[in-house]
Amino acid sequence: MLTIGQLAATAGVTVRTVRHYHHVGLLPEPERDASGYRRYGAQAAVDLIRIRTLADAGVPLARIDALLHAQPAQFAAAITDIDAELRRKIDQLAEYRRRIAELAGGERLVLPPEVVAILDRMRGLGVSERRVRLERDSWILMQALDPQVMPQRIRDKNAGLDDPETVRLYLACDQSFDWDPSDPRLDQLIDDLDAWETKHERDGDRAGYLKLVSARISEASPAWQRIVDALAHRAEQRAEQPRAAGRES
Repeated sequence: MLTIGQLAATAGVTVRTVRHYHHVGLLPEPERDASGYRRYGAQAAVDLIRIRTLADAGVPLARIDALLHAQPAQFAAAITDIDAELRRKIDQLAEYRRRIAELAGGERLVLPPEVVAILDRMRGLGVSERRVRLERDSWILMQALDPQVMPQRIRDKNAGLDDPETVRLYLACDQSFDWDPSDPRLDQLIDDLDAWETKHERDGDRAGYLKLVSARISEASPAWQRIVDALAHRAEQRAEQPRAAGRES
């Protein structure tokens, strides 16, 4: 036979908890023995462990009382139902955890998996998180403004990341973020970027996307602003040459 303290220790609860279960009628309170102590048998320990386990699982006390008086088959069926509900809650919490984890980056909440894969690919190539975030914002804006072009842009972007020269220029631009706008290294970078744009200017349908990205990145860095302005000026000069030739003829 167990004292109330021994019973509580067996179930891993406090004496106060045992007395509360007595008070609400979940656990019968035994008579006192000749020494004035209440003594508990093995069934009380089993019942207390059941009560504590069910309560910890979130089962209301009223339902616990019914389960303690249920037939074995009914008790087993109820336990199966409780277990299924716990599994549903676990799955729901796992989904909450996944969504909470995604809040740090943000892109997975609003962008399709193909774009998220591109951003992760950029990170893997060594592009800074700062530039990746700017790229992410451009994708979000493009998706909102012109979602029909997204599939083609995704193909273009992956093709660019497959090209070593494009990746080299990406990394070079990334490194130039903190350069002074008068840094002579920008001259070579502008020449390289201009040559790249000249090579790819036949892809005229990409103009809107490039303007969107350029507007985003030039806001972040004076060096990048100089690059964008210089490239725009050279593009205007190239466009002016055929018109001038036409006027002369």
